[in-house]
This record gives sequence, C-alpha cells and structure tokens, in this order.
Amino acid sequence: MTDVVSVRIARQPGSDGLPLPAFATSGSAGMDLCAAVESEETLEPGERRLVPTGFAIQLPEGFEAQVRPRSGLALRHGVTVANAPGTVDSDYRGEIKVILINLGQEAYTFARGERIAQLVVAPVSRVELLEVKELGETQRGAGGFGHTGQSS
Repeated sequence: MTDVVSVRIARQPGSDGLPLPAFATSGSAGMDLCAAVESEETLEPGERRLVPTGFAIQLPEGFEAQVRPRSGLALRHGVTVANAPGTVDSDYRGEIKVILINLGQEAYTFARGERIAQLVVAPVSRVELLEVKELGETQRGAGGFGHTGQSS
C-alpha cells in the first residue's frame, strides 16, 4: 500500500444528502464524483454542461486532482469529460465542477447523486525550463502524430 495523503473537503451549498467522493473498491484509482443538480437534467447529443459536485477540496502543495471520465458512462452513452483530465490545482478552493459532453447519438438524462466522473489525486513535478539553441538528437527526432506507423 502507498502512503495516504490527507485532503480536506468542504461541502458546498446544494450538497445536502450527497455522499462524499469515495473509492468504489480497494483497488480504485479514482473517487467517484456525483452530480449535485437539483433535479434530472438532460444532455442532448453534442451538448456540454458544467455540472456541480457539491464539494471543494484543499490539496496539499505538490499535488493536483484530475477529473476523469467514467468508462461505463462513456461506453454506454458517449458521455465523457470534455477537458479530460480536468485539473484541480492545489491552490484552488472553489467547488469542483465537471464539464460533461454528450458525444453519443441519443440524449442522456442524469439525476442528483448520479456518479458522473472520478477524481484522481496525484503528485505534481515542478520543473525548471532551460532555454537552449538546440536539443539533443534521438532516433525518433521530431517525428510524431503517427510517425511510427500503426502495426508493430
């Protein structure tokens, strides 16, 4: 087991009765986030919407939280997180909200308390950029965007 990182969490208005974000299983990497909407909402094909979760967090410095899609929601309904993964910085104190988008072909209706995304807390590396005139050579070089082909 890895070290446990403590994250402070505060309920926001509209979160009454909603469960705290939680890991579904002992092996889950992400905690489920629920929709803190007042009533059912429908997301039409191609539509995106900012959905509140009812919680704000205080991450320790050196960490971020990533808002990621739920695979089952994406597979069955085409509903995913538009800016996946969305980043919650350690100095952000506002409510976590999820930008859902319906990439499916049918409208999708979700209700209060429905699991809409997952939250993964991860360490962040700080880097120092060193401006140079040239970069070192590699076998790949500047090749990208399918440069290595489709088959092995």
